[in-house]
Amino acid sequence: MPTISFTSALKRFLPAPIVTVEAPTVGDAFNAVFASRSTLRGYVLDDQGALRRHVIVYVNGEPVNDRVGLTDPVGPRDEIHVFQALSGG
Repeated sequence: MPTISFTSALKRFLPAPIVTVEAPTVGDAFNAVFASRSTLRGYVLDDQGALRRHVIVYVNGEPVNDRVGLTDPVGPRDEIHVFQALSGG
């Protein structure tokens, strides 16, 4: 089962523990997490269900290709990392 971990910057605002879920795609993995942690959804996805502009997701160290539909496949031993890009000057 894939494992999802969230950036520590996100953990400042709400609980975001490392979670192991059963899912065939990145989107399904997020849906599994958001089912029990609904407040996380708004920090990661926009109103249309796509990744927010300043969120970057990696699967095994590679950025996801589908930022809108989140259809990138994940395997049982994959690691999904969710980061918030920082901006400012």
